[in-house]
Amino acid sequence: MVVSVRGLYFVVTLFLGSFLGSILMLVSVLPLMLMSPAWYRWITDCMWFIYLHQSVPVSALLELVFGVMVVITGDGFIPGEHSVIIMNHRTHLDWMFLWCCLLRYSYLHLEKIYLKVGIAWVTQCFIFIKRQWEEDHSHMGNMLEYFCDIREPLQLLLFPEGTDLTDYTRARSDDFAEMTDLPRFEYVLQHRTTGFTFIMDSLCKGNNLDAVHDITVAYPKNIPQTEHHLILGEFPREIHFPLRCCEASILPFRPAGLTQEHWAEMEVRLSDLYAAEPRGFPQGVCRVPPCKTELHMALIKTASLFYWRLELLELACHLNWKSVTGDEKKKVVGGNGKWS
Repeated sequence: MVVSVRGLYFVVTLFLGSFLGSILMLVSVLPLMLMSPAWYRWITDCMWFIYLHQSVPVSALLELVFGVMVVITGDGFIPGEHSVIIMNHRTHLDWMFLWCCLLRYSYLHLEKIYLKVGIAWVTQCFIFIKRQWEEDHSHMGNMLEYFCDIREPLQLLLFPEGTDLTDYTRARSDDFAEMTDLPRFEYVLQHRTTGFTFIMDSLCKGNNLDAVHDITVAYPKNIPQTEHHLILGEFPREIHFPLRCCEASILPFRPAGLTQEHWAEMEVRLSDLYAAEPRGFPQGVCRVPPCKTELHMALIKTASLFYWRLELLELACHLNWKSVTGDEKKKVVGGNGKWS
């Protein structure tokens, strides 16, 4: 296996942008968290908006440079709403690929993602959990109470399956289905309802939920399962996002019923997609139009790439300057011991 130059460039860009963005942009306003959590959230959301559109050009690299096709159909989003997003977890990187969708139909800085602790710790959009309910319950409750108190728009992304789809996780899912007399799935895993029900109940009680978005992500051409595939240059050629929206006012009394029904329907949709020739969901348009035009999107992505290239040039010049001044100091010390 040979490491791809473009894959390595993408991963390094993502890491450096995330790390430098978190250190340089967010640490400077941490004291405000103690004085006014609402103002802290508003300011960091603004910084996060600039950071995602400029410092981490994920969508720009995927679509403009690597030629990834993004297909979005269905209900769409209403920008600024309070919502929960549930999505199947096909790969390690579904959360990142979803940015290509949210960039068009929503605002990236509003998104918060429940994810197991991992390498993405340097970005502030993650709420990390351990997938152990006894340990996560208190932490999740505190975070949800915080979101309800500050009353800021929120889009909370959940993966009810808890992990990505692999041969190993599918086998475990089948074992669980057999023990609990549930149908077996091929394209999704048996989902977990405890955390989802808790989140829905908490947001509803806090009057902080407008809708639930059910998103099916699919990769018809090829499936990059992990970060390792990206380093090898194996980017998805197509990503499909059919969207379905359910208003909070008409949700079932028990939210667990929502995932039971939708997960079975998601299995059918994915089965039809991978059986079709050519592979793909039925073509359609989003009933809620995107909040940005394609021209706006092109300008954002072009500006993002331009900004990042300037940042890399500045970093290279800084490192070169430090190297040159370091060599000059060594020469002076090795000579007369002082500057002439």
